[in-house]
Formats: sequence, structure tokens, C-alpha cells
Amino acid sequence: MSLEDAFADGPAFIPYLAAGDPDYESSLKYVEALERGGADVIELGLPFSEPIAEGPTIQNAVVRSLEGGMTPTRFFEFVEDLDVSVPLVCMTYYNLIYRYGDDPGPRPFVEKAAEVGIEGFVVPDLPAEEADPLREACDEFGLDLVFIVAPTTTGDRLDRIMQQVSGYVYVQARLGTTGAKADVSDQTESTLARLTDYDVPKAVGFGISTGDHAARIVRGGADGIIVGSALVDIIAEGHENDDDPEVVADRLETLAHELADGVATGASQRTPHPERT
Repeated sequence: MSLEDAFADGPAFIPYLAAGDPDYESSLKYVEALERGGADVIELGLPFSEPIAEGPTIQNAVVRSLEGGMTPTRFFEFVEDLDVSVPLVCMTYYNLIYRYGDDPGPRPFVEKAAEVGIEGFVVPDLPAEEADPLREACDEFGLDLVFIVAPTTTGDRLDRIMQQVSGYVYVQARLGTTGAKADVSDQTESTLARLTDYDVPKAVGFGISTGDHAARIVRGGADGIIVGSALVDIIAEGHENDDDPEVVADRLETLAHELADGVATGASQRTPHPERT
């Protein structure tokens, strides 16, 4: 299934987990639990030692994963070992992509990602102005390249990003780093409004943690929601308490169901988009 297919029937629920958090085998169970919970796409974080876009929750997940032995090579093995049918997106930093393989440049990494079943990338530290080599490699192997649009992204910079993006655009709901919040940012609708004329799905992330949040975001016009920290918090708590991974997986599946139901509720309550009537 492609990313285009994931959005074909309505707004998508896109959870994020760091691959290998807190260990390889448990992480496989946790990712698979998200599909059972209703995920339409899953973002898998390939840990990098300097995750500049992440708040403390996901920074700690990255540390646990790295300490557990996660590497780019191990990440590709992880993807191959997963038993899921939804599209997988790799979220990582450009240094890991550029330095993979014998020759510098993104092509070997993209080729391997396509081989194991990755459908696209989110690369938070890659400016659109410097993205041509990765965009070309993605085009060669049929993968999507997702960019993040912040509340402050406007004008020529927004146009440049939207010329490069495919699959979906990651709409940053608030300024700052990732992390679960108690409420939805009022910046979200204004950011979505700036993207109305661009023909690519708009998925909102940063701060979504409940089904009510999901419903509000989708009701406001989003084509999907992205949730990471609220799910990673469940893994962190289970790890700290030495809980059985099956129990933690059940908790993840329960929250995933709540978020997926919120997406469906929001979709049923909003005014239909003209193209969908």
C-alpha cells in the first residue's frame, strides 16, 4: 500500500515510534500493536544522536533505542521483521542518510529503504533548498519525501517546500519541539488555511494526545493526524516499571483505537471538502 492509498478513504491516523525502543523485540510488538489499533501509516524513527526537532519524551526514546543497539543496518532488518501491511515512513536525520553505504550521498540509503518496504521519509533537518539529491533518489525508487511546515512557514519558503513534498505534508501544530500537550494549538487552522491551494494531504502533528484532540484537528480540515509523544510515554512508563511487553502493547493498542476513533469522529462532523462531495 502506498501513502496515496492511505489517504484515499479519508483522514489518516499516523502514529510514530522510535524503532528499537526500548529493545528490538519489544519494539516489534509495539509497532504491530499500532496497526491493530487502527493506524493508516506508521512513522518509524531511525534514532540519531542529535534529534533537534524532538522534545524530552522522544529524545529519551532515541537514547533507549541507541543503547539497545539500533543502527541504520539494524533498522532495515527491523523493517523486514515487522508484520504490518500499512505504509511505513522513516523519520530520521540527513547525516545518517548521507553517510550510509560506501559512497556519500542519499541514493544507497533510499535504495535499501525501498528494498525493505519503506514508502517515504521525513527528514527534519534537511532544508528544501538542499533536498534535490534526496528528492531525485526518492523519485528514482518510487518513495515519497515528506516535509514539515511550521506555523511561521510562509511565502517563497512555503512554495519551495511544497514543490518538493510528496505523500503528505507534516503540518507542525505549534512552535517548539515535539511533545504531548493538554490542548490543541490555535495556530493549527491558520497553518492549514495557508495550505489549501496545495494538492497534497495535510497531516497535523506536535502535541496531539487524545481522541478529542484528533477529532478537533480533523474537524478543522486536516487530512490526518500524527501522534508520537503520547504513545512513546506509554513505552517509557512500561520500561521504567518493568512491565510485560504484551501489557504495554495492549496499552498502545487502546490509545491507538482512541485516536483512530477520534479521526473518524472528526471526519464525520466536518463540512465535506468540495473535491470529496
